[in-house]
Amino acid sequence: MSLILGIDPGSRKTGFGIINVLRDQHEYVASGVIKLPVEHDLPDRIKVLIDSLAEIIETHCPQQVAIEQVFMAKNAGSALKLGQARGAAIAACVAQQLTVAEYSARQIKQAVVGSGAANKEQVQHMVKTLLKLPAMPQEDAADALAAAICHAHTRASLINLAGVSRIRRGRMR
Repeated sequence: MSLILGIDPGSRKTGFGIINVLRDQHEYVASGVIKLPVEHDLPDRIKVLIDSLAEIIETHCPQQVAIEQVFMAKNAGSALKLGQARGAAIAACVAQQLTVAEYSARQIKQAVVGSGAANKEQVQHMVKTLLKLPAMPQEDAADALAAAICHAHTRASLINLAGVSRIRRGRMR
């Protein structure tokens, strides 16, 4: 059993998703969107993000974290804010002694949909299908769950390449 927390960072809202990985099976645990108060300054929004992630980590006790890398935003100001939110999310996880893996949006889409150029709706649909969810997850939550699934697939591939046959409590043996 290995719990993976996926994070889709943002300066206005951050998606999170947690899956449980048992051998080749992915099981949905939780997901949602952390809405950051837009009426507040960025430092206050970052504090909300850090506190919210700390609570999620404390509640679910994930062993690993997968986070989406920053892509080029429409303008430099947006990219800077996104980078700051992403850095705060990473810091919140590292402060809890968690290993953080980073994946590009293209890698995540490739792992979940089979195409690095997939659109948001395709990602949502595949996350719903792969995790056997009764309804379509919210867009940001679906992206976070997709990051967690990508990490599970990548980890499994690396283990197979290394010839490791057993994993116990998220560690290779």
